Order: sequence, then C-alpha cells, then structure tokens
Amino acid sequence: MKRLHWYDYITVNIYWLGLTTVSQSNALIIPLLVQRFVGPEQQGTAFGSLRLYTLMVALLVQALMGMLSDHSTIRWGRRRPFILVGTLLNMACLIIIGASPGYWFLFGAAVLSQIASNIAHAAEQGLIPDLVPENRRGLFSGVKSVMELVPVIIVALTIGKLIAEGLMWAGILVTVGILFLSMAITMFVREEPLGTQPGQIDWKPFGRLVAMTLTFLVVILGVGGIVNWIGKLLGGVTSLPVLLGTMGIIGLLAMVASVVVGVWLSVRISIGREEARRYPSFAWWVVNRLAFLIGTANLSGFAVYFLQARLGLGGEAAAGPASQLMMVVGILILLCALPSGWIADRIGRRRLVAFSGIMAALGTCVLLISPNMTTIYIGGSIIGAATGMFFTTNWALGTDLVPREEAGRYLGISNLAGAGAGAVGAYIGGPIADYFTVNTPQSPGVGYVLIFGIYAGLFLLSAIVLTRVQETWTATSK
Repeated sequence: MKRLHWYDYITVNIYWLGLTTVSQSNALIIPLLVQRFVGPEQQGTAFGSLRLYTLMVALLVQALMGMLSDHSTIRWGRRRPFILVGTLLNMACLIIIGASPGYWFLFGAAVLSQIASNIAHAAEQGLIPDLVPENRRGLFSGVKSVMELVPVIIVALTIGKLIAEGLMWAGILVTVGILFLSMAITMFVREEPLGTQPGQIDWKPFGRLVAMTLTFLVVILGVGGIVNWIGKLLGGVTSLPVLLGTMGIIGLLAMVASVVVGVWLSVRISIGREEARRYPSFAWWVVNRLAFLIGTANLSGFAVYFLQARLGLGGEAAAGPASQLMMVVGILILLCALPSGWIADRIGRRRLVAFSGIMAALGTCVLLISPNMTTIYIGGSIIGAATGMFFTTNWALGTDLVPREEAGRYLGISNLAGAGAGAVGAYIGGPIADYFTVNTPQSPGVGYVLIFGIYAGLFLLSAIVLTRVQETWTATSK
C-alpha cells in the first residue's frame, strides 16, 4: 500500500461532493419538471412512481457494479474506470433530464441517470477499503462526511437560487460542472491494478438481492393498489375531516404493512427462516431503520410540493426555500452525529434511537403547524438533529445485534431499507396527496400536510418497535 499524503484525503473523497450535488439538485429539478408535465392533480402519483422504480434500479445497479469493480483487472485501476464512465454517462443524462419534453421521457432519463450514477457510486465506495489502512479510515471517513455536507450548502446558495429565479438550465449546468470537476480530481487517486487474478464472481448474494428487491416491489405495488382502491370507494364523501381521518389512517396502515411485510419477507430470503428465528431482534432493527428512513427520505423528496402548499409558493419559487431547508437539516445532522455516538456508548443505543424517533416526530409536527419559513427552519433543525442522532446510534445498534462472522451479509439488508424508504413513502404517499388535490379543490394542498403527518407517525413507529429489540450493549467506562 502506497504512502498517503495530505491531498489523498481530497482525491479519495471529493467524488462524494459531486454525487451529493447531483442528488440535491435532482431533488429540486425533478419534482418541478414532473409538476410541469402532469400538473398538480397527478404530480404526487407521477413523482411517487418515478421514485419507486429509480430507487429499485439504483439498489441493484450499485450491488452489481460493486461486484464487477471488485473483480476488475483493468491496468488503470479497479475503481477509476467505473467512476469515469459512470460520470460521463450521468452528465449526459442530466442534460437529457433538463431537455425532457414530457413525463415518460423524464422517467426514462431519471432511470438512466440512476444507472450511470451508481456505476460510479459503487466504485467510489471501494476506494477507502482499497487504499487506506484501518488505523486511518476513521479520519478519511470524516472527510467523506464533510464532502457530503458541502453540496447541501452549495445547492442552497447557488443552484437552488438559480432554479428559484427561473434559471433551471443554469442550475443544471452548474451541477454538471461540479460533477465533472469532482471526477477529474478523483482521477489523480494513486490506484494500482489487482496484483493477482481474482476468483470467479459468486452470484448467489446478488441473486438473493434481486429476489429481495422484486419481493419488496410487489409488496409496495400491492399495498399501493389497495390504497388507491379505497380512495375510489370514498369518492362520494364530501366532509374534509372525515376524508383526512380516513385517508390518514389508511395511508399510515398501508406504509406500516409495507414495512413489516417487506422486511419480514426480505429477511427470510436473505438469511433464511431458521436464522431469522435465531436473531429475532435483527428483523425489528431493520423495521426500525426503514420506518425512520421513510420519514427522512420523503420529507426531503416532497419538500418542494409541501412548501408550495403550505406557504402558497408558486412553481420554481419553492426551490430556494426547499434547498435552504435541506441545508439546515444537513448541518444539524453533521453536528449531532459524532456526539450521539459518544452518548450512546454511555447510556445505550436503543434508548437514544428511540429518542431520535420521538424527536423527529416532534420536528415534523412543528412543520405541520408552521405559518412561515422561520418556524419551518426550527422544525427542520429538530428533524436534522434527530436524524444525525439516528444515523450514528441505529447503525451501532445494528452492529451489536448481528453475528460478527456474518456481519456483511446481515447489514447488507440495510441497503434495501435505504432504497425502500423512498419507494414506500413516495409511491403510497404521492397518490394520497393527489387525492385531496382532485377531490377537495377548496383545500388542494392539505394532502401534503396529511402525508407529512403520516411520516410523523412512522417516526413514532420506529421508536415503538424497539420494544421488540433485545439490546446487548454494555456501558463503556467514563
């Protein structure tokens, strides 16, 4: 392994800045384009479907490309060729997204962008394990976290403002430029090809992931179909409180069912029925993780639509406040992540994970009653602090629960939780929001307030299910 220099901290990690900039920019651009193509009456459903399929594709492509780059014998290096190709393809996809003439064209471009992005993403994940000795990985990972935070600020101060002023193409070109620059600097990583010929790829783990993903997709589609059917049955009801109460309960139950059934089936496919019975706390940990992430993923995903509905902002005008809200959340995540780990080592992981779920629910309630952006920023700060706490302590809890000799296989299921979170919340929540836009024209934005309330319920669920998790933690000495 080559001697590391100060600039290696930058070259190894800067690509995360490019990837996160693309992700943050797309969170503003794609919802606005969907709204432009299908109108407010169908935007939630259309955006939810796009989120569902792009996230499922991303999950599979990332796993596949990770395996291929692991076994790459290209003389230029194992990871950099994938990063270069993925970036160039993604730059083209971002331009195509901006030039989309209609929804289905946008849908296809977004899927292709996820494929390209995850070709590079999967390879980038391998740079620290490949090149950095264990005793320095903590500091390298800290730099990685900074690289993932900086784009939140960049997007809020530049790209978000450009889009809010109607200069979407300028925002897209800035995004493309940042992605290209981060890739170009990454090409200076001092990477060497594999010294020995790798063995044949073991396709069984990928086959299990495909089975898990398809199973989870079927569960989401089935539950989403039931929700839409119930909505049609309520077509003759005119009382807004009755509709809100009924659809709120149905939406919450549907998401809970998707989480529990999806996790139950996924765990059995991945580790088998006998091992699932041997480690029952593990499945409930995944339920906790998925329920919490549904809230965080979709609060950001629907931020533009929520701010339009809550504050009466029109079109692109919501992009600026939405990006600034994400900046506030991102900064609080970073500030609370490290102290939470220290606290969890002293009072226990489960207690702090439960507290983070309750705290996030409280922050979401503040968003729901917010009359202005100042109060919304306060709610976002509470959610950000809770999320930072959750990210650190939930993962620590998971590592305590799984058998050490098979930690990779067990914890790999958390990738499904990450992708499934955005898929469940958007595919089920989007049509609920559209239902109120169509059926209650006097209060068209109330649907987004309702689904944010459902996400608050899922934050609380994430805390409640921890009663089924048996913690193995022992306090560290002070």
